[in-house]
Amino acid sequence: MKGQKGEQNKLLTGRESLMAYETEDQETQYCFPDINSSCVKGKRYRHGYITYLFVSLLSAWTVFLNLLVIISISHFKKLHTPTNMIILSLAVNDLFIGLVMPVEAIRLTETCWYFGDIFCALYILFISFLVSASLSNLVLISVDRYVAVCHPLQYPLKITITKTLMSICLNWVCFSAYIIAFVINNGYFDSLHRTDVCYGQCLVMMSFSWIVTDLFVSFIFPCVLIISLYLRIFYVVHQQVKVINSLMKGGKRVMKSSVKRKSESKAALTLGIIVSVYMLCWIPYCICSLTVISSTTINVLLLLVYANSGLNPLVYALFYPWFKKTAKLILTLKIFTLRPL
Repeated sequence: MKGQKGEQNKLLTGRESLMAYETEDQETQYCFPDINSSCVKGKRYRHGYITYLFVSLLSAWTVFLNLLVIISISHFKKLHTPTNMIILSLAVNDLFIGLVMPVEAIRLTETCWYFGDIFCALYILFISFLVSASLSNLVLISVDRYVAVCHPLQYPLKITITKTLMSICLNWVCFSAYIIAFVINNGYFDSLHRTDVCYGQCLVMMSFSWIVTDLFVSFIFPCVLIISLYLRIFYVVHQQVKVINSLMKGGKRVMKSSVKRKSESKAALTLGIIVSVYMLCWIPYCICSLTVISSTTINVLLLLVYANSGLNPLVYALFYPWFKKTAKLILTLKIFTLRPL
């Protein structure tokens, strides 16, 4: 009996040691086992699959709706207005964000980055450019609406298709130069050859001072400018609506210019909703990025930021009759039987 118990104890001890070895082996898995400087592969949780599903649906939704906006404005010449050109630029920006969402889902969900350091650097550069350009397009929209509502007589002279297209191109070029300068000055490309960084992660190494500087230049300053312009716009709109309503109550005929001002005011309100939605999606992430919170919370807030690109076309669908009409023509394929209008 003692011999049998001893053998059983040996078997138990052997099993325990084997389990301990397997546990240790699982805990020390590497992203790239053949590379000495490889990062340790972390544990992947079940919610990763939910993230993939959500981001895939969001990506398809964003790409599809923004394609409708791009085709509508590009195909129908009647929609070639300065305001719609900026909306077109914003839709192109949102379309690219929708296309890179699956890559972002991989970066947020997987514990390892399998696409190499060069692609990581280019990807971070590209996504940073898209995010900054998105807000700069909203600045252009705010300026456009400010001139249209507050200086309606000067609007046809100051805001033309040519000037608007030049402003959009200049906007994209300036932010491209800023992002490139920011990344280079921050030494991110130099970090690709650092020995203290393990192989298999895609992270931006930035100091706190750089984070605050970029937050001010890329977010706070444009937001303050946008809010200031829209406060002025809504004040002028309120005064104009009061004048138009008083004329209508007095039984006086409302001039065509007054009706046009009311239409411009409605457009300003619609685009103001787009700006408000953008800020509601961005402000929580910007605040939390400066504090020490869990990575899961940051990832959820970051997905909320990307979701903004799929919300803009919904605003167009709710408030712009032209988008409803053109989307119907595109989806029913009647666009192929019509000449560009």
